[in-house]
Amino acid sequence: MRIRNFEQLLSNAATPVFRGLRKLVLNSFDYALGAISPQVLLKSGLHLAGSCLSIAQHSFNLDQFKNIYVIGGGKATGEMAVVVEEILGDRLTRGCVNIPHETGCSTNKISLNRAGHPVPDAAGVGGVRQMLELAELAGRDDLVICLISGGGSSLMPLPRGNISLADKKELTALLLKSGASIGEINTVRKHVSDFKGGWLARRASPATVLNLILSDVIGDPLDFIASGPTVPDSTTFAAAVEVLQRYQLWEEAPDTVTQLLTAGCKGIIEETPKAHDRVFEQVFNFVVGNNRTALTAVCESLAANDIKTVLLSEAMQGDAVELGRHLAGRALEISRAGVAVAIIAGGEATVKVRGGGRGGRNQELALAAARQLSGLDNVLLAALATDGIDGPTDACGAIVDGHTLLAAQKLGLEPERFLQNNDSYAFFRALGDLVLTGYTGSNVNDIYILLAAPAI
Repeated sequence: MRIRNFEQLLSNAATPVFRGLRKLVLNSFDYALGAISPQVLLKSGLHLAGSCLSIAQHSFNLDQFKNIYVIGGGKATGEMAVVVEEILGDRLTRGCVNIPHETGCSTNKISLNRAGHPVPDAAGVGGVRQMLELAELAGRDDLVICLISGGGSSLMPLPRGNISLADKKELTALLLKSGASIGEINTVRKHVSDFKGGWLARRASPATVLNLILSDVIGDPLDFIASGPTVPDSTTFAAAVEVLQRYQLWEEAPDTVTQLLTAGCKGIIEETPKAHDRVFEQVFNFVVGNNRTALTAVCESLAANDIKTVLLSEAMQGDAVELGRHLAGRALEISRAGVAVAIIAGGEATVKVRGGGRGGRNQELALAAARQLSGLDNVLLAALATDGIDGPTDACGAIVDGHTLLAAQKLGLEPERFLQNNDSYAFFRALGDLVLTGYTGSNVNDIYILLAAPAI
């Protein structure tokens, strides 16, 4: 069981019905975390037989390569590096991968460089420079395996032009608090970087590049996962400027950032590499897992317990408060069913930070649902991050049910006040309904589970 406070969450249930619902939801989440383990995904998808390395319908004859380098970064790339090193064995030349400071993996030939997330740091820059050294060493007869997962944008910083690391940190903090989507944030990131947005592919050319990608972005748009260091960029300098203006950040952003983006719009500095660029001719991309992998596992776990599952095809995106209330609005209909029903969805909410509290998008989403769920004695909602970390907290999310509001009132807690202060962590910590896993070693976005026991 990967959920550290599993027993506490069960004992905290107000009724036997809620206890049963909590057990089902938590077990299904744990099952999903197992399904998206990088070790499970890579060992089942990447195979070496003799000199033939195969994945999906593609194969690489390793005897044709003089050197094999492994580079990359993201929350899941530590575990990915362990598996790749195990599979390649002596064929691996060396490598460098940036992983979060909190990650506990170990390898032999691949250097695991611990770096900052979600705010980039100097250690991240140092690791990127090591990766670029390897990429530039690689020639036409070499293979570069690039491990990519969510979190890579922060973990692999290399500010472009006159932008300093301090400027990059300031820009990142502004974007994270603005309510911008991950696609919008990464549009900006790609244009203030000398590494993301396809630049790594240019530095690695003419080597063959094999990208192994664990996607944390709905729909798997490759140039937005870790800001696409080895794939063509579909965005422009003008789009990056538009994002900053849309969220009223243009005047707040560091001068070096706005000056660089302005120069890019005028054609004074080069755009990010696009699809027609020949550097991508020997780049091969494989998504080894994504949000759908996790959602399917949740469905399998719940269905095995005779629960009717409804998997929403549309991703949940937008403001966390609005999404929480939207999901809670579905609660009444399933609470009246004569059978156990679960609505499962995936996505990533955004939070516009207005207060001085502490929380994350999943905790805020769950808190926003509390009032509408109040009084329903057979419905529970869980909002959970597959990487184990929801915002700047030690929780991956929270559980809310029909008793949450009553429990809060007994403690003198007013949900709306906590919402206004973006203080969902304090609210759920007081109730004992935070879900704690620690870093999971994976990252495929968030899971939302709305579960109802049969109406009596």
